[in-house]
Amino acid sequence: MKILLTAINSKFIHSNLAVRYLKAFTEDLSYECSIREFSINDREEKILEEVIKEKPNVVAFSTYIWNIEMINRLSNLIKMVDKNIEILYGGPEVSYDSFNILKELNGDYIIQGEGEKTYREFVEYKLGEKKLESIRGLYFKKCNDVIFNGNRPLMNMDEIVFPYKEDENLDNKIVYYEASRGCPFNCKYCLSSTTHGVRFLDIERVKKELQFFIDKKVRLVKFVDRTFNCNFKFSTAIWEFLINSDTKTQFHFEISADILKPQELEILRKAPKDRFQFEVGVQTTNDDVLRQINRFVNFSDIKEKVLELLAIKNIKQHLDLIAGLPGEDYKSFKKSFNDVYSIGPEEIQLGFLKLLRGSSMREEAELYDMKYSPYPPYEILSTKDISYDELLVLKKVEHMVDKYYNSQKFNNVIKFFIDKFETPFDFFLSLGEFFEMKDYFNRNIGNSEYYKVFLEFNEKVLKSDNSILRDIIKYDYLTFNKRRGMPEFLESRMTKEEEIEIKNKLREYYSFKENYIESFCIDIKEFINNNTIINKNTYYLFGYNGGSVEITDKIS
Repeated sequence: MKILLTAINSKFIHSNLAVRYLKAFTEDLSYECSIREFSINDREEKILEEVIKEKPNVVAFSTYIWNIEMINRLSNLIKMVDKNIEILYGGPEVSYDSFNILKELNGDYIIQGEGEKTYREFVEYKLGEKKLESIRGLYFKKCNDVIFNGNRPLMNMDEIVFPYKEDENLDNKIVYYEASRGCPFNCKYCLSSTTHGVRFLDIERVKKELQFFIDKKVRLVKFVDRTFNCNFKFSTAIWEFLINSDTKTQFHFEISADILKPQELEILRKAPKDRFQFEVGVQTTNDDVLRQINRFVNFSDIKEKVLELLAIKNIKQHLDLIAGLPGEDYKSFKKSFNDVYSIGPEEIQLGFLKLLRGSSMREEAELYDMKYSPYPPYEILSTKDISYDELLVLKKVEHMVDKYYNSQKFNNVIKFFIDKFETPFDFFLSLGEFFEMKDYFNRNIGNSEYYKVFLEFNEKVLKSDNSILRDIIKYDYLTFNKRRGMPEFLESRMTKEEEIEIKNKLREYYSFKENYIESFCIDIKEFINNNTIINKNTYYLFGYNGGSVEITDKIS
C-alpha cells in the first residue's frame, strides 16, 4: 500500500512542513510513503503525470488558500485517469466546514485540524489494523454521504517527530520550523484564534534541532510559531542559543513587539547583524480598529519597541498592515501607512484582509457589510468603511512599496522624492498612478527600466530637471548592479583617459580587478547622510568589499 504525500507550494524555494510531519510520524509503519513537492507555477498536466507515475493507492494533499483550486482540478484529473486512486485532504483550507467541502471535492477523506495522529490511524486503517469509524478527526464518504468521527483532542507537542532528514537536500530552500503551536491572542481574522492556549516543544530539543539546520548550513529558517515571544523563558533561551552559535544561517520569527521585555532587548542587542529577521503584525495604527479585531494593544506600545529594535541596528524588521479591517476607512489606512513608514523599518507589507474559512471575521462579515470573494484567497472587495475603488488605489501603493521600498535598492532615489510630497503615501500613490498611465502594470519591464521610470516620473509629474536625480539613480544602480551593461540613460560622464589617470593614482590603495570608478555632480555622502544637495564633483569606487567607498580626497 502506497501513499503519496503531495505538497503544492506557493514558490519553488519553499518547503512543506506538513507532509514531512506526516511521513516522520508514521515511519515505523509498514507501508510505502513518498513525498513529492511542486509549486503553483508548475503545469497541472506535469504534476498529474508525476503523481500517476508514482502509482499510489492514496494521494494526500496539503491544502492552503493559494493551492486549493489547483488541487481541486488535479483531484478531478487524477480520478479521471484512475478512479481507484483515493484522495485524502488535510490542512487549514479544508479544516473548517469540512462536511460541505468534502461533498464538493472529488476526493474521499478529510483530516480536520492537527493531522499527525489522525493520519497515523488512517494508515493503520489502510493496513487493516484499525476500523475507519474509530478514527477521530476524520471525515469520509460512505454511500454518497459524508461521515465524521468526531473531534480529536490536541496532541502533546513532545510526540511530534522532527521531520527533516540528514540526507535531505535543503540547499537554496526556505526551511520551515515549528517550536510551538497556538497563539495567546484572539485576532478575529486569524485561524490561530480558533484554538486556545499555546503548546511548546522542550527547549533542549529545539536547540538540538536548530543545530541540525546550522550544521547543514541552511540559508534561512522560518519559524511558523504565531507569536514566538509569547513565553519569555522560551524565547530568551532560543535567542541566546542562536546568538552564541557559529553560523551564517538566518532565522525569521513572527513576534508581538509590544510584549518585548527589557531583558529580551538586551539579549537581542548582542545578536550578530542579520542573524535574526522579525515580522511584526501592526495591521493598523488605529487603536479603535485594533480593539474591534480583538487586538488589545495600542500602536504607541508597538512603535516604542520597534524603534528600540531599530536602534540596535542588527535585526531586519518587516512590519505588516492589513487593508479592509472593520472600522478603517481610506483616510485611516493612509494614516496607518504613514505612521509605519515614519518608523523606517526595512520592509512594509500592505496586505488585504482575507476572510478565511473558520475565522470569526468571516462570521461577522454582515455586521460590517463586508463583501469578499467567495473564491480563495477570499480577499475583501469592500466594507461599509472602504470601497472597492479605494482598495484598488491601495493595491497600486502596495505594488510600488513592495518593488521600490522593500527591495532596499532604491533608498536614495526614494529619499530624493519623498519630501516633495505631502506624505510618503502620496508619493507611492503618485508613482503607482504613473505606472498605470504608462501601462507598466500590464507588461514586464526590465531591471534598468525600473530605474528609468523615475526620470520619466520626475519630468512628467513634477516637471523637474533630471541632472541631479540622474546621478542619485546612478549611485543606487551601481550599488546593486555591475557597471558593465549600464543603461544609456545613466552613461558615465568620465572619459576613458580620466578613468585610467584616477586608477593610476589609486593602485597603491585598491585592486581594480572587480572594482570600478564613477563620478557624480553632487556630494553623494552629504545627500545620503543629511538629505542635502551640494553641487560638488565626487568620485566613488564600486564593488570594493561588496559596497562603495568615496575616493574624492585620494585623487585631488
